[in-house]
Amino acid sequence: MVSDTIFALSSGMPPAAIAVVRVSGPAAGAALAALAGRLPAPRRASLADLTDAAGAPLDRALLLWFPGPATATGEDLAELHLHGGRAVVAAVEAALAALPGLRRAEAGEFTRRAFLNGRIDLAEAEGLADLLAAETESQRVQALGMARGHVSRAVADWQARLLTLMAGAEAELNFADEDDVEVYEGAAQRLVVGMADLAAELDEWLARPAAEVIAEGLSVVIAGPPNAGKSTLINALAQRELAIVSPVAGTTRDVIETPLALDGIAMRFSDTAGIRAESADAIEAIGIERARAAVEAADLLLWLGPPTEAPADHPRVMLIAAQADRWRGDAAAEAEAARCDLILSAATGEGMDRLHSMIVEMARTLLPREGEAALRQRQRAALAEARDWLMIDARSREVSDLILLAERLRLAATALDRITGRAGVEEMLDTLFARFCIGK
Repeated sequence: MVSDTIFALSSGMPPAAIAVVRVSGPAAGAALAALAGRLPAPRRASLADLTDAAGAPLDRALLLWFPGPATATGEDLAELHLHGGRAVVAAVEAALAALPGLRRAEAGEFTRRAFLNGRIDLAEAEGLADLLAAETESQRVQALGMARGHVSRAVADWQARLLTLMAGAEAELNFADEDDVEVYEGAAQRLVVGMADLAAELDEWLARPAAEVIAEGLSVVIAGPPNAGKSTLINALAQRELAIVSPVAGTTRDVIETPLALDGIAMRFSDTAGIRAESADAIEAIGIERARAAVEAADLLLWLGPPTEAPADHPRVMLIAAQADRWRGDAAAEAEAARCDLILSAATGEGMDRLHSMIVEMARTLLPREGEAALRQRQRAALAEARDWLMIDARSREVSDLILLAERLRLAATALDRITGRAGVEEMLDTLFARFCIGK
């Protein structure tokens, strides 16, 4: 219940130099006074000796007191900055648990209270979850923009424009006979034009790369015929022995995946079974099918093999003439290599720096531009629904029916509400906030 007062360790697990324990809820001030013997001045750090209910000393700590509602959670909030030993933290948590009305927080409960109390909206909460999970620079930048409200501000602007259109429709429908309401001819036509303009802007956002590409990493698949040097290449990229390297064709039977970060961009590199028309056995045939599926799903394909055999329909293929240390001096091989994007030898390191640069350069074309927000799948679905309600076939009778246009505007607004959590999101709140740590 939101009326409960919760507490949790909000810093890293001890031992550490400092441990921060947060307390949030109506009894936060009483809890602070019970342990410190006094309530410090609001928003000013204060040093105090902490004791439990029996008067036994716990720690000398720095106290912070934030009266609600202008706090991170929207309610009374206290912080105890303790010495970061396990025993100290355990003793203070035990003392808090013994106080009436206090209980340990559940995962993400502090942030959930911030959402429920209107301190942040749902899109900002999702950005904060991504920020906590960020491991690369691109993930940090994208999540920070979401947490700071880039998407929320865009939604607020769209909602304001929708409200203007809705007000125009309502004025025509309900007050057209009033002298003090300005009514124009062709109101339905103006509504349709305004809806089309907004739909086009939503389309531009939907055309941007999805946030999951940043959070989960771009899929980079290494593919080609058997013995093309795929396993040697992924081992060189990972700088460890991930895949077995052997002159025997068909050694790699499954997709081998490893996460890597190049220039701060998260990627998932996959080594695949050699693709050939006929397999040696049933197990290799399964591996080839999985390789083909990985190729189709790849954001970026590194093709090690004859350029003529590369998938012609893949949008982003890098043709690589691999194993250059083996075919140097072979006129036919050198002629074929000249048709590729890169000459490479993972064994000697030739071309590896250039490969790194080319992958990063191509990856940046798949990521949002600097300062450009991306949407998560849930947000994209809501935005696409809003866009669909705003798009009207010019041949439809709806283009001249103000009642139907007003209903479309209302449904579009409801879809946008789901992005920031104003409507229809209860079923996914538990899933979202479970991604947070206990003290967040």
